[in-house]
Amino acid sequence: MGLGDKARHLAEEGEGKAKEAQGKLTDDEKREAEGKAQQASANLKQAGDDAKDAFK
Repeated sequence: MGLGDKARHLAEEGEGKAKEAQGKLTDDEKREAEGKAQQASANLKQAGDDAKDAFK
């Protein structure tokens, strides 16, 4: 897995955290849920990266 992919996944996780925080601040449950979902997606991608790296 390339460093570019890992960086993109970390950035996606950060964006999700920002969305979640923004949703909490504005009482926007939809935005908060979107942030949590984006973080979960990024975490799955990162786990896949780690698994691929383990088999190298």
